[in-house]
Amino acid sequence: MTVTPPTPVVLPSLMSADMANLGAQLEALMDAGARVFHIDVMDGHFVPNLTVGPDFTAAVARVVRPRGGVVDVHLMVERPGYLIDLFAPHADAISVHVEADPHVHRLLGEIRKRDVLAGAAINPGTPLTALEPLAGLIDYVNCMSVNPGFAGQSFIPTTPDRLRAIRRLVPGALLEIDGGVGPGNIAEARAAGADWLVSASSIFGSTDPIAAFRQLQGALG
Repeated sequence: MTVTPPTPVVLPSLMSADMANLGAQLEALMDAGARVFHIDVMDGHFVPNLTVGPDFTAAVARVVRPRGGVVDVHLMVERPGYLIDLFAPHADAISVHVEADPHVHRLLGEIRKRDVLAGAAINPGTPLTALEPLAGLIDYVNCMSVNPGFAGQSFIPTTPDRLRAIRRLVPGALLEIDGGVGPGNIAEARAAGADWLVSASSIFGSTDPIAAFRQLQGALG
């Protein structure tokens, strides 16, 4: 990993961005201080939605990396191993779901071999004990605060407790929170230990996405 990811930061989740004006939005967000960008990759099987692929990720990387930006790829797909080599050249961090493959420990090792931060994503209903055997391979944990698949869902209120429990399980890992993050809960999520706070609808569903990003980032202190 050649780029040191900043913390704490708000990660604009690009699944909700204006795709017709994505380049301009990325530049404006970087001007406002955004440095880490979250890309959700969905296959229509692990989750019901379909989103973007490696070409999209490469295009984002071409805009943000020259300015010190970091690309965080969240693979919400079944058996994601075949995608690692497709995304690794354009990603600084890749997370795979503990529920998506019986050999997640191998996938985390493969991600690290490519000089990319390795993340374990975990759904709200999955026991945190699933993280225990992976602790030595995890650079960050993506704690889902909604059931994955669609933007615009409500933040699950027990998520801060899960964040604190994850911190105890993997004390050296970055903690990412993903889903339903907005002005009403971002300070609580940060207080519970979140380092990366992913936001989609609260930013891109606003009439002024740049002001919305600044408001969220400002809430982190």
